[in-house]
Amino acid sequence: FAFAVGSIGKVFNLSEAWVGALFSVTLFSSAFGGAAFGIISDYIGRVRALTYSILLYSLFTGISAFAPSVTFLLVCRIFLGFGMGGEWASGEVLVAEKWPKEHRGKVIGMVQSGWGLGYILAAILATLIIPNLQEGVTYTIPLIGYQIDGLDLGWRILFLVGVLPAFLVFYIRRHLDEPEVWKETKVKRDEGTLSEKGQGFTLKQIFAPDLLRYTITATLLTSLCMIAYWGLYFWLPQFLASDKGVGLDTKGFIWIIPINIGAFIGCNTFGFISDRIGRRPVFVAYLLIMAVLVWFFGHATTLKEVLILGPFIGFFGTGFYSGFGAIFSEIFPTRARGTAQGFCYNVGRGVSAIAPPMIGYIVSIHGFAIGLATVSIFAIAAAIVVMTLPENKGKVLDIE
Repeated sequence: FAFAVGSIGKVFNLSEAWVGALFSVTLFSSAFGGAAFGIISDYIGRVRALTYSILLYSLFTGISAFAPSVTFLLVCRIFLGFGMGGEWASGEVLVAEKWPKEHRGKVIGMVQSGWGLGYILAAILATLIIPNLQEGVTYTIPLIGYQIDGLDLGWRILFLVGVLPAFLVFYIRRHLDEPEVWKETKVKRDEGTLSEKGQGFTLKQIFAPDLLRYTITATLLTSLCMIAYWGLYFWLPQFLASDKGVGLDTKGFIWIIPINIGAFIGCNTFGFISDRIGRRPVFVAYLLIMAVLVWFFGHATTLKEVLILGPFIGFFGTGFYSGFGAIFSEIFPTRARGTAQGFCYNVGRGVSAIAPPMIGYIVSIHGFAIGLATVSIFAIAAAIVVMTLPENKGKVLDIE
């Protein structure tokens, strides 16, 4: 979507702020999807919840390719966001519970680094498709003979490719088994032998006195981090392509790749370092360095500056995502872990819905330099919040 916004904005005659708001709907609905699938994963299993969430967001990504209006596209984005929120909520818990405690940070980092690979694939597809389907040129769709302007066709093809993750569900259901700690918890819950607080509805549990502090702090952390992240990454392709930014045109999308190579390395590096020295200090360091780098990056005007700063922006500006799964899995018990992680992570993502239109509005008035510099403020605030969480590196995940 971040690569398609320029085309979508022209086709439906939308301003930067309105395009940002369209994406924000996805982030907002992901809050509900994450909370819902987190609860579902605690009751029916991590693998089944993961399967359903992937099917949901893949299906509506594909359907959105046929949107005849902004309203139709908006509805698709709502359902897409619901599934997207559920995917992290169930998948991250599955990884945390399946691997030995001494490797938890590393493996969560490896999984999170897939985000960078996906961004690279999206950049390649966008570079191959969008610039080569030109505005003002009419193309005829094979078989059905329907004619459509190249500007309108490019982003639709891009969304159709989004159906492909749906095929992952066949592998997931065949080869993945539920974590043993979840199985034990389910047996006890079904038998009614969990503790009194453990037998209650999981969403209610995370607001009980013993977990409330962690729920509030974790939600605040994800909110600040994702406002910073989406404020930067949503507008990054347009910053590279637009005359208001570096001015590389849509062919500049390809230069997203060095940034996300840095993201891939950053996510993996975070995991290895945090397994050695702890989650908190690494998280804080990544956020503070990101805050400094984003300010300089927002003032870049040449491809050379993008190539120098970009990989470091990706390294620190995405790498901190590897900390969420490890920290949250170690502060919440198995009886409500899926619910807690789904709620805290995705409510934060829902709050971050303010970032795209907010940064878009600032960019429209003051330009990208000031717009992206705003991101640094939220990154610094997030670093402060991290320091209030306990350090539980290598904790054995328990049921109660």
